[in-house]
Amino acid sequence: MSLNSSFSSNYVTCAGREIHYIEWGAQHRKTVLAWHGLARTGRDMDELAAHLSARGYRVICPDTIGRGLSQWSPLPAQEYCLSFYVRLALELLDRLGIEKTHWVGTSMGGAIGTVCASGLLDGGSKQRIQSLTLNDNAPQLAEAAIARIRAYAGSPPAFATVLELEAFFRQVYQPYGWLSQAQWRRLTETSIRRLPDGRVTPHYDPAMVQQFISHPDDYSIWQYYDAIAIPVLCLRGARSDLVLPETTHQMMRRGPGLAGLLEVVEIAGCGHAPALNVADQLERVSAFIAAAD
Repeated sequence: MSLNSSFSSNYVTCAGREIHYIEWGAQHRKTVLAWHGLARTGRDMDELAAHLSARGYRVICPDTIGRGLSQWSPLPAQEYCLSFYVRLALELLDRLGIEKTHWVGTSMGGAIGTVCASGLLDGGSKQRIQSLTLNDNAPQLAEAAIARIRAYAGSPPAFATVLELEAFFRQVYQPYGWLSQAQWRRLTETSIRRLPDGRVTPHYDPAMVQQFISHPDDYSIWQYYDAIAIPVLCLRGARSDLVLPETTHQMMRRGPGLAGLLEVVEIAGCGHAPALNVADQLERVSAFIAAAD
């Protein structure tokens, strides 16, 4: 499917905050919720959403609060955390009338999906998530990689020109793997804002790194993972410094892994995190979702 295919830009209020989301394939009954990573936006899911909508799925791609076109939180220490993101996600499903959905989450988006799929914060959510795809995310993350991400995300640079910002994105997101020239340009143009002095910077609230200060153990979520009873696909970037091989081995020995519901696939040529933009990655995700259906 071409990215020129029909999608719409929408806004809805969840937990008292305005949330922006892109919707693909609105005519379809089956649904996929595709959630981006820590300092990114829902437009990262364009290729995946186009691919899935061409296969009969309605795909919802939100901007997390404080990212993209969603409202910035006036209470960063309280609201930039997994429990509030889960609340936003479940209210978004309610607002859109979605009773059941598959979940694809990159990094932070995978953690939100893990908590939702466990049902431990909201018992009803366990019945709403049909399958879970974790794109370079796990119930335990490497501390050194968290420190690296926190360092660049907490102090976003500003540049005089868009092309300078694109060069920065190409450097910091090199672990995504191969992107075409057009994809790099779209990544830049869909995650940019201009400051009052005219410079350009990434389109997110730098205060979102408060999560690591006020909620330092937010991404230690084994108790949620262990409660999952649906099919799980874990895509690990072969060069990922965030999800270590010993962690995926442990995942295979507990929770959905012990129940035979977990598949772990290493994605060659990628670190943190695969961009979900090339045929092999797209087919793996869509085949997994179709099998879970």
